[in-house]
Amino acid sequence: MASSLYERIYEAVMQIPEGCVSTYGQIAGMAGIPRGARQVGYAMAALGRGRPRPEVPWHRVVNAKGESSIGEEQIARLEAEGVVFDEKGRVDLKVFGWDGLEGF
Repeated sequence: MASSLYERIYEAVMQIPEGCVSTYGQIAGMAGIPRGARQVGYAMAALGRGRPRPEVPWHRVVNAKGESSIGEEQIARLEAEGVVFDEKGRVDLKVFGWDGLEGF
Protein backbone atom coordinates (compact mmCIF):
# COMPACT_ATOMS: atom_id res chain seq x y z
CA MET A 1 0.00 0.00 0.00
CA ALA A 2 2.77 2.45 0.87
CA SER A 3 4.27 2.07 -2.59
CA SER A 4 1.08 3.06 -4.42
CA LEU A 5 0.45 5.78 -1.83
CA TYR A 6 3.94 7.15 -2.42
CA GLU A 7 3.45 6.94 -6.17
CA ARG A 8 0.31 9.09 -5.89
CA ILE A 9 2.25 11.59 -3.81
CA TYR A 10 5.17 11.65 -6.28
CA GLU A 11 2.75 12.13 -9.18
CA ALA A 12 1.24 15.16 -7.43
CA VAL A 13 4.67 16.64 -6.65
CA MET A 14 5.78 16.20 -10.26
CA GLN A 15 2.93 18.51 -11.31
CA ILE A 16 4.29 21.51 -9.37
CA PRO A 17 5.59 23.97 -11.97
CA GLU A 18 9.12 25.32 -11.80
CA GLY A 19 9.25 28.48 -9.71
CA CYS A 20 6.28 27.42 -7.59
CA VAL A 21 5.79 25.59 -4.31
CA SER A 22 3.04 23.55 -2.66
CA THR A 23 2.61 22.59 0.95
CA TYR A 24 2.70 19.09 2.37
CA GLY A 25 -1.01 19.41 3.11
CA GLN A 26 -1.88 20.51 -0.41
CA ILE A 27 0.03 17.58 -1.89
CA ALA A 28 -1.76 15.23 0.49
CA GLY A 29 -5.10 16.58 -0.71
CA MET A 30 -4.13 16.20 -4.36
CA ALA A 31 -3.05 12.61 -3.69
CA GLY A 32 -6.37 11.83 -2.00
CA ILE A 33 -4.96 11.61 1.54
CA PRO A 34 -6.97 13.97 3.75
CA ARG A 35 -4.93 15.23 6.69
CA GLY A 36 -1.96 13.31 5.26
CA ALA A 37 0.73 15.99 5.34
CA ARG A 38 2.92 13.77 7.50
CA GLN A 39 2.62 10.95 4.95
CA VAL A 40 3.84 13.34 2.27
CA GLY A 41 6.84 14.13 4.45
CA TYR A 42 7.58 10.43 4.80
CA ALA A 43 7.34 9.98 1.03
CA MET A 44 9.72 12.87 0.42
CA ALA A 45 12.20 11.44 2.95
CA ALA A 46 11.95 8.03 1.26
CA LEU A 47 13.34 9.55 -1.94
CA GLY A 48 16.71 9.67 -0.22
CA ARG A 49 16.48 6.12 1.09
CA GLY A 50 16.55 3.72 -1.80
CA ARG A 51 13.84 5.34 -3.92
CA PRO A 52 15.87 7.03 -6.62
CA ARG A 53 13.40 9.30 -8.40
CA PRO A 54 15.39 12.27 -9.69
CA GLU A 55 12.36 13.51 -11.64
CA VAL A 56 10.46 14.25 -8.41
CA PRO A 57 11.04 17.93 -7.55
CA TRP A 58 11.00 17.34 -3.78
CA HIS A 59 12.39 20.82 -3.17
CA ARG A 60 9.10 22.41 -4.26
CA VAL A 61 7.24 21.10 -1.20
CA VAL A 62 7.31 23.42 1.83
CA ASN A 63 5.52 23.50 5.16
CA ALA A 64 2.23 25.32 5.75
CA LYS A 65 4.06 28.51 6.76
CA GLY A 66 5.99 28.56 3.49
CA GLU A 67 9.21 27.54 5.20
CA SER A 68 11.77 24.97 4.15
CA SER A 69 11.57 21.82 6.22
CA ILE A 70 14.68 20.40 4.62
CA GLY A 71 17.29 23.14 4.75
CA GLU A 72 19.80 25.02 2.68
CA GLU A 73 19.80 22.76 -0.40
CA GLN A 74 16.05 23.17 -0.74
CA ILE A 75 16.30 26.94 -0.35
CA ALA A 76 19.12 27.15 -2.91
CA ARG A 77 17.18 25.07 -5.45
CA LEU A 78 14.05 27.18 -5.02
CA GLU A 79 15.96 30.45 -5.27
CA ALA A 80 17.60 29.17 -8.47
CA GLU A 81 14.05 28.79 -9.85
CA GLY A 82 13.21 32.38 -8.89
CA VAL A 83 11.35 31.67 -5.64
CA VAL A 84 11.95 34.45 -3.12
CA PHE A 85 12.24 33.96 0.64
CA ASP A 86 11.50 36.86 3.00
CA GLU A 87 13.60 37.94 5.98
CA LYS A 88 11.90 35.27 8.12
CA GLY A 89 12.85 32.52 5.64
CA ARG A 90 9.34 32.13 4.26
CA VAL A 91 7.94 31.94 0.75
CA ASP A 92 4.86 34.05 0.07
CA LEU A 93 2.39 31.29 -0.78
CA LYS A 94 0.04 33.81 -2.39
CA VAL A 95 2.77 34.66 -4.89
CA PHE A 96 4.65 31.38 -5.37
CA GLY A 97 2.10 28.84 -4.16
CA TRP A 98 0.56 26.28 -6.49
CA ASP A 99 -2.56 24.51 -5.30
CA GLY A 100 -2.91 22.04 -8.15
CA LEU A 101 -6.23 23.35 -9.36
CA GLU A 102 -4.83 24.07 -12.80
CA GLY A 103 -3.94 20.97 -14.71
CA PHE A 104 -3.91 18.26 -12.07
